[in-house]
Amino acid sequence: MTFLVPALSTAMLLAALPAQAAPVRYAEDRAPAIVHPLYTTLMSEARLNELVFEGLFTDDMELRAKPLLAESFQLAEDKLSMTLTLRSGATWHDGKPVTADDVVFTIGAMKDPANASTEVGRVAWITEATAVDPRTVQLTFAGEEYAPEDKLYFKILPAHAFDGGSVQRTGAFRTQPVGSGPFQLGTFNEDNSITLARADGASAKLDEVVMREVSDKNYQAKLLVYESLEALVRVLPRDLATLQNDRKIELYPYQTNSWWYFGFHHGHAALKDPKVREALTLMIDVPSLLAPIGTGDILSGPYVKSSPFYNHEVPPSPHDPDRAAELLTEAGYTFNGKLWLGPGGKELKLRLTTASNLETAQDVLINVQSQLRSRGVTVETEFLGDAEWKARVWRDKDFDVVLSQWSFDRNEDIYDQFHSDGPRNFVGYGNDKVDELLDTARITADPQEKKALMRQVHQLVHDDHPMVFLWTLDSYSALSTKVKSVVVHPFYFFTWAGDWSM
Repeated sequence: MTFLVPALSTAMLLAALPAQAAPVRYAEDRAPAIVHPLYTTLMSEARLNELVFEGLFTDDMELRAKPLLAESFQLAEDKLSMTLTLRSGATWHDGKPVTADDVVFTIGAMKDPANASTEVGRVAWITEATAVDPRTVQLTFAGEEYAPEDKLYFKILPAHAFDGGSVQRTGAFRTQPVGSGPFQLGTFNEDNSITLARADGASAKLDEVVMREVSDKNYQAKLLVYESLEALVRVLPRDLATLQNDRKIELYPYQTNSWWYFGFHHGHAALKDPKVREALTLMIDVPSLLAPIGTGDILSGPYVKSSPFYNHEVPPSPHDPDRAAELLTEAGYTFNGKLWLGPGGKELKLRLTTASNLETAQDVLINVQSQLRSRGVTVETEFLGDAEWKARVWRDKDFDVVLSQWSFDRNEDIYDQFHSDGPRNFVGYGNDKVDELLDTARITADPQEKKALMRQVHQLVHDDHPMVFLWTLDSYSALSTKVKSVVVHPFYFFTWAGDWSM
């Protein structure tokens, strides 16, 4: 007897195969070369850290602190110490338990000058960390802390991954990280993409996240439209209309604690003079720099306008070339009809440096170069890759003026940037009164007092012109509608990615 078997269509064959979960692919202009919370300087690194590592606390959807690796805590009556109990069953990606020793190790590594961690400011207020037992940590503070949980967001490292050795930036951990977060690093791929897989036992709903390096920012939106990406961290303003009209894409507006600036090197022969810094500030037409790249708030100091610390009584510096000329004359410069000349007849010449992965930076640099040249200041521009930026700007202080941006979490602690001892104060700014105010603000228990102190800092920093405060941009991220339950964190982006699904 002969049996006829009906032909199976391609669709039927595919339906019979096991389901393959698609990854969520997102783009970065440059792939981070390092995944290490102690040495985070780029937002692309911070976003990866958010997927791989955990802190003692994190943000809930209302941006309030909630326990993460911590399970509970008790603040001492004198507010000078707290006892933390770690989450039961928390493990590292290699299966070892997360213990109090890991917390103590991390804080010690961040504070150790030999490690030169960029995150040292996050733990400067902790004077001692002690492991009481495997799940209990006692922290002692330099002063009274009424909400220490708000400062315990830094990522915890596994002590056993370092075998008691030093935590060096160049160590193997930078490319072989062991975290406790929802995803673990899988591979650094030949195309510079990075694959992360859902960690064993993690509650994350996504199976895989892939970071793709897409150096051409203009190309990223096209990849999202043609479904070669599922997520864009930030949409360029010129792409908003296109993406908004695509039914397969959802836009997510968000507010960032991030602002742009031109930073003056205070060791530079001309820029150490506050009159020269103010003159350069007054030469720059900030609104005309902002217009081609998007919309946002023009700022007068080191906070976004929605911050309680922003001093709204301090207006942004005006565009006033005539006053700028007066200030340069007072500083000993002469104008020969074409160029400003300093002592000895040397022209006022500046090198303007930025990171090559700072979006739309080229437009800003070309524009400001034209503005300053038209006012008699010679400007040369340069773009640095990640490694060269860290070496030249952060380590060697080899620049005249930098175009960059600062990004903050909701604590908005600018101590590291503007205190004379701040580890991120690479421009070399110093003001004794600002130091005093920042020191006091760190230990004050009264929120209203802290607000008043920081508004004074805003005024003083504005008046000193250590940098030209530019703007905070209106921001949108974009995701494929295939990705469900999306809520984007305004600073770290992936904080709640464990709830996303495909």
